[in-house]
Amino acid sequence: MDPAFPQSQKRLYTLIYTAFIAGLCSIVYELLIATTISYFLGDSVKYFSITIGLYMAAMGAGSYLSKYIDGNLLQKFVVVELLLGFLGGASVPTLYLAYAYTESLIPIYIFLTCAVGFLIGLEIPFLARLMEDYNKLKFNIANILSFDYLGALVATLSFPFLLLPYIGVYKSSLLFGLINLSLGFIVLLVFRDEIGQQYRQMRNINIVLAMSTASLIGFSGFFLQNWNQALYEDRIVHSEQTPYQKIVLTKHRNDVRLFLDGNLQFSSVDEYRYHEALIHVPMSLSTHPIRRVLLLGAGDGLAVRELLKHKAIQEIVLVDLDQALVQLAKSNPHLVKLNERSLFSPIVHIEIGDAFSYLQSNQRPFDLIVSDLPDPNNASLARLYSKQFFQLTQRNLSPAGLFVSQATSPYFAKEAFWSISKTVRESGFQFTHPYQASVPSFGNWGFVLASRESIDIAEADLEIDTRYLEADIIPHLFNLEKDVITSDVEVNTLDRPILLSYYLDGWRNFAR
Repeated sequence: MDPAFPQSQKRLYTLIYTAFIAGLCSIVYELLIATTISYFLGDSVKYFSITIGLYMAAMGAGSYLSKYIDGNLLQKFVVVELLLGFLGGASVPTLYLAYAYTESLIPIYIFLTCAVGFLIGLEIPFLARLMEDYNKLKFNIANILSFDYLGALVATLSFPFLLLPYIGVYKSSLLFGLINLSLGFIVLLVFRDEIGQQYRQMRNINIVLAMSTASLIGFSGFFLQNWNQALYEDRIVHSEQTPYQKIVLTKHRNDVRLFLDGNLQFSSVDEYRYHEALIHVPMSLSTHPIRRVLLLGAGDGLAVRELLKHKAIQEIVLVDLDQALVQLAKSNPHLVKLNERSLFSPIVHIEIGDAFSYLQSNQRPFDLIVSDLPDPNNASLARLYSKQFFQLTQRNLSPAGLFVSQATSPYFAKEAFWSISKTVRESGFQFTHPYQASVPSFGNWGFVLASRESIDIAEADLEIDTRYLEADIIPHLFNLEKDVITSDVEVNTLDRPILLSYYLDGWRNFAR
């Protein structure tokens, strides 16, 4: 047997393994960059599309230019791996820094996307050329692409089920940077003789980059704590990344604030205004007894607190996607005090799951359905304000039942507010009544009340203790000023989520 055979096989398998890791890391970098920029700016569909487009174009440029690179190809391949590992690993931390401390987030995002894509574009052609000494071209292409695609499959499955929920985007970026840098060590070791005099220098550079990336992982807790605090004016008392969102709770004196993905959900100073308007307006206008209530969202327990003031209610079903948020509302002393332990009430039944799916499967009608979902600032949330979603809510109501939804600000996001109102009406409700309430933390905030039967908004009956609402001011909430009224809006559907554009355009020029 040729004594060189085992060594050539080792080198061939090393290059095939490199193709697998290349496919794995390249897709992870793409997903991480797109996810991070979507967290910061919303509109995940737009930024995932832009990321993919820039990424593929940069890969094409790298692949095209690779044909002009000759000489010492193995060394240049190692250099590409080292650059890719460090730049890809540092991409998310760099975006975090840009978002918190600079005004250059978009240019930096574009640079990182294109730079990582360009290096990956160089990687595959280099691999194919390096394998020329070990196999015929058709076998090389088949091996490289098949293992590259296999790595991509592992990445796409790992990202939503493992990396995002358990590691987070920041650490995942650095972890895969280290994995990418490990290829440098492996290739240097296996091809040491071919690399020659440059081996020691390249190994030392590899060590420095790997140690730098590892140190960023080691200090990630310190960095993220300071980064989080830089984004919020008040002291952070709880911060948690769940599979669905980033939960941050801040406190300054008596003001406790909840943020989801950086968006303010409530301030304890004035949240009662929002929740009283959301709950007690439909309760005071119902002409039939309300015994059974469905809450969509509202995992913080504040809407439940208001519902429990109505003693006629016999059952409250709360559906929230995020178990972590519900658990926080049941265990965090600030939230427990604020929601008055409402989630522990024996009439409250908590379902963890998607609101859309729950409405599709539920068989028992409700007398009142309350949609207290986050604003439609991404495609996933916009679907929960679609015509199809509101049709499902109608199907789940009793004949005399009422439906109410929070509907963002009629002042700051006028088109979004009226699109929600029009979509509710077009979904089949015979009567829709948009209204607003003043919530200082948000400004004027909008709601849409809907029913099959007519509602006399002048006949509000409010017999419970409240801090803000009174029966005689409820009719005035339905009087919207002319500068917040528009009819030039479209219906939001699953197929065409126009609401997302209305919402982002409306809030673009205002700080929340």
